[in-house]
Amino acid sequence: MSLVAAPSASAETRTADARTAVGGGTGIVFRLSPSPEAPASYYICTLTAVGRDRAGNLVGLTNAHCFIDDKGNKLVGEKVYRDTSPAGTAAAPAPIPDSRPDLATGAIGTVTYVSTPNNLLNTGPKGLDYAVILLDETRVAPTNTVDGVTITSIGAPPANGTRMCKQGHRTGLTCGIKLGTNGIWFTHLIWTNGGDSGSPVVVGQTLVGNAWGAQHSSPILSIIDEMNANGGVGAGFHIAA
Repeated sequence: MSLVAAPSASAETRTADARTAVGGGTGIVFRLSPSPEAPASYYICTLTAVGRDRAGNLVGLTNAHCFIDDKGNKLVGEKVYRDTSPAGTAAAPAPIPDSRPDLATGAIGTVTYVSTPNNLLNTGPKGLDYAVILLDETRVAPTNTVDGVTITSIGAPPANGTRMCKQGHRTGLTCGIKLGTNGIWFTHLIWTNGGDSGSPVVVGQTLVGNAWGAQHSSPILSIIDEMNANGGVGAGFHIAA
């Protein structure tokens, strides 16, 4: 997650009747102040995946810490926009000040749940660090492919030493081996940077986790188990066709 101050800029143009494609690896913009139309500051993260829950809702996942303010408040109800800036690479990260909300599409969804964040570097309770976003199907359509990653299935983290990759809006497609586990998370050598929070971690076309920094990720199956236990939006999550 990253916070930036934003100079003014015009909205991206697009056809009025076309829905915007979103999927695992799509950049998102939120917490826009004072307004989406003229933001002086905002935060950016990356979608982990887009799928449907057992009720048929179109749902996006990302990191919880994206939607927790400095006082520890969970920002349920926050509106989310697609980031119109092009994704970057590890060698040339997408400039954070270039991020802009897609005002032509409008808000693509609303945060309905924020889990316990990872709290890796403090004494707080350790969580899976995921947020659930109810997406607006009048504005967006799911895609399984975003830039260098295609997601067609969900599975467990692989054996140690297996090469995995992530697609983040800030640094694009980066890869590295799985190192091991640390409590409820798994560790790896995949490079991430601010704005990549929530990136899908994949083995081939199988989603295995969400990246949240410090070369750690949470297993997607553990996230789904917790969503199922909680009920509501996101329960029964599976990859959208």
